[in-house]
Amino acid sequence: MSADQPGWWRRKFAPQLRTVSRSERAVLLRGALVLAVLGAIVFAIMLVGVLTHTGVQGLDQPVDDWFDAQRDPGRTTVMTVLATVFGPVGMPIVVLVVTVTWAILARHAWRPLVLACGMLVGVATAQVLAPIVQHPRPPIGEMLLGPDHTFSFPSGHVLGASDFFLIGAFLIASRTHRRWVTVGLFALAAFAIAMQIISRLYLGYHWLTDTLSSFGLSMMITALTIAIDTRLTARLPDAPHDHAGPERDHSSGRMGR
Repeated sequence: MSADQPGWWRRKFAPQLRTVSRSERAVLLRGALVLAVLGAIVFAIMLVGVLTHTGVQGLDQPVDDWFDAQRDPGRTTVMTVLATVFGPVGMPIVVLVVTVTWAILARHAWRPLVLACGMLVGVATAQVLAPIVQHPRPPIGEMLLGPDHTFSFPSGHVLGASDFFLIGAFLIASRTHRRWVTVGLFALAAFAIAMQIISRLYLGYHWLTDTLSSFGLSMMITALTIAIDTRLTARLPDAPHDHAGPERDHSSGRMGR
């Protein structure tokens, strides 16, 4: 169907309906709730520690000192690449390329649109919180890529990477229904997030509490994404369908990809 025909834009960008069992839909919604609660707990612990200089915040300096002692040219190169790819310049380019390519190649643009929206929520959240919390960064002398005078809580690099990999993993795994794909995607996400946390600590731009707070925030953003996507796209087999909405792929019995 050509783009100038009536309804093309609506079908392209409308929620991509899919049929799931009642138990699967319930698991997704309960999982989103649990993920949101866990994320809120992680974020709250980090925030309270930073504001009161107690609890986990006591680990900030020892962890910073340990990473300073691990520096060598080879590790610095790897960490610099990670910081560049998931930085304020590299990350928007990565997201733009991925979402635009995905939207063009896919029958429906719903999932890349959801990914882009989740990333924007993360950016906005970091921009709002930083001047409110006003957590100073480690000493400028420890920063390997030049001085950064902005506030450090939460880590925008870690939040961006976490949102990208967690939301992306969900949006792909939720449509494949293959356990090995789900495990593989979330294992990759965990590895990528861990590497980004290590990079920010190693390069001297964040404290441990900054990075873990970002992970907690990302858990909440991912949970919100799962809940919204499930509410809008997951239909039970016996539920009536809106014939004006996205079309079924009658040849396969599945919703269009």
